[in-house]
Amino acid sequence: MAKKRFLSLNAMDKIMREAGAARVSDDAKAALADVLEKKAMEISSEAKKLAEHAGRKTITDKDIELAVK
Repeated sequence: MAKKRFLSLNAMDKIMREAGAARVSDDAKAALADVLEKKAMEISSEAKKLAEHAGRKTITDKDIELAVK
């Protein structure tokens, strides 16, 4: 059974083509999705900690921006 993705392979194709790629393999799309999903989970986890530290349950755009830094 295939892994459930948060990011579609079609979106990965669009990103890479926007970056200038003429052709993109399915393996490349899957690899980019894996990397971006992993990074998104790391940022989200850090943003959650920042929100909790501020006494909030809601993650805000500022939490995300701080988590990226």
